[in-house]
Amino acid sequence: MEIKVISPEEALHYCEREEDHFFDRKAIQISGEKLQKIAVAFANSDGGEFVVGIADDKEDIDPAKRWQPGENVEAFNHIIQNLSDPSPSIDFECTFLRQDGVRGYVLLVKIDKGLQVHETSQKKVIIRKGAQSLELKGALKILELNYAKGLKSCEDDLVPDASIDDLETSSVLNDYLEHLQSNHLDPIEFLTKQNLVDRKTWVPKVASLLLFSENPSNDIPRACAIRIARYDTKDDEPERDSLTDDLITIEGPLISQIQNTYDKVVEFYSKNLVWTLDGLNPQSYPKETLWEFLVNAVIHRDYSISDHVHVSVFKDRIEIKSPGKLPGFVKVDNILDSRFSRNSKLVRFLSRYPGAPNKDLGEGVKTAFNRMDDFGLKAPSIVEEGNYVRVSISHASKLQPEDAITAFVKKHCSINNQQARDLTGIRESEKITTIFGKLRDQQVLLKSDAKAVKDVVWTIA
Repeated sequence: MEIKVISPEEALHYCEREEDHFFDRKAIQISGEKLQKIAVAFANSDGGEFVVGIADDKEDIDPAKRWQPGENVEAFNHIIQNLSDPSPSIDFECTFLRQDGVRGYVLLVKIDKGLQVHETSQKKVIIRKGAQSLELKGALKILELNYAKGLKSCEDDLVPDASIDDLETSSVLNDYLEHLQSNHLDPIEFLTKQNLVDRKTWVPKVASLLLFSENPSNDIPRACAIRIARYDTKDDEPERDSLTDDLITIEGPLISQIQNTYDKVVEFYSKNLVWTLDGLNPQSYPKETLWEFLVNAVIHRDYSISDHVHVSVFKDRIEIKSPGKLPGFVKVDNILDSRFSRNSKLVRFLSRYPGAPNKDLGEGVKTAFNRMDDFGLKAPSIVEEGNYVRVSISHASKLQPEDAITAFVKKHCSINNQQARDLTGIRESEKITTIFGKLRDQQVLLKSDAKAVKDVVWTIA
């Protein structure tokens, strides 16, 4: 097994790194059962890595003093033996770390996501959730995990026409390694060790290009960018005449795609003026909601489908349409409580960026819904349409139409049909007129005299 000498700064990084969905650390005294739980949890989830020989965060000591290595490599024999016991066998890789100037070794174990459901030697199925390794109980839950494991991701497909030489010199990859405090690591070594290229032929995999190519669209023979368009309409099926000049394709590595798309979408929707309870204002949405659905569209889409992610900005909503059905056992009716990564490598490596775009792993969709509620807006809509998932983020009050209209009139003294349509999200003027009539019959509103229908306003009775 490889023995790697690292600097004190790199050792401190392992001591201070926050435990999460992809990382754990344990003292060398860890029991075989607990060790297998961690390894099986990573294999049954999205893969990950853990170090043995570093005291965990519960120890109230200086982070640098958490480095408590074994005296020699033989001290880890029981660790390696226990890694071989789970069934089916787990794909793992061990590296001994020796801090420059310090005696002893720490063991770094990398676990790949398994293609099957793995069990500990005690026949327990464990999954990783956040920084915890939890037993999965119940035949139905285990059946769901079996179903999820049966899916194949395009992220591991080889791209023979792509060059590993271009990846080696990519500024994106070198910046990433610097973020990891691993800029000493040779890019080729990183790519091979992380199973991002074929270890025999050095042919890049789709994931490596999406993550670290300066322009994946030039390397991958399928559409893999984001297309943004703004329409001057509320129609579900807009005519071409309603397409504005705000039309752009966002290319580049995924980390850039996400940030650049978010910035451009904000620029586009800010051009739309809409009536809200606070008056006539530029359209506005919670950042967390838009961000979460953009991130999900990028990291969970099916890259075997040659199409872009499409983001459409309308006068009353934003729609995000991503290729591929909801992954694994995730369905529209359980999306707030379920999580499955179609592209676990993309999820894993993006999570290592400072301020990771997917840092709210497992809770992001809930956050997206909660923030819409906080903003007083309707909950997002998620539907599957053939081989696509479409998310619609509506700019309409979460209040019942009658309550929203009444609240607006009390605040602004009057309301017209257009204002009520913007406020409620109801597109048909006839439906708004019907609501006005009901509120008049309930002696809540009064109709003003006007020669033209467009000039009619309603006030408090």
